[in-house]
Amino acid sequence: MTANTILFEEIDMSTITVEQLKHLSFAEKLQLVEDLWDSIAEEAARPPTEAQRRVLDERLEEHRRNPETGEAWEIVKARLERQLSDGKQNHV
Repeated sequence: MTANTILFEEIDMSTITVEQLKHLSFAEKLQLVEDLWDSIAEEAARPPTEAQRRVLDERLEEHRRNPETGEAWEIVKARLERQLSDGKQNHV
């Protein structure tokens, strides 16, 4: 442990800075990433909220009324990949 190393247990995660994160040990950084990934996975597994469900239902209904206005996933994916490879971050 170096003089700049911060003990993971001593950090107030609600106010931590990126600079402080840089001083964590490798094991502490790895644990933090694992904890974050677990949190993301839990959040992604939750069912949509009622508001999200309404938006999804509205979009599905719009698609059913006008299926020709949509684009195939392959086209959208190719456009996104092209934009990312060009360094652009335009909204779709």
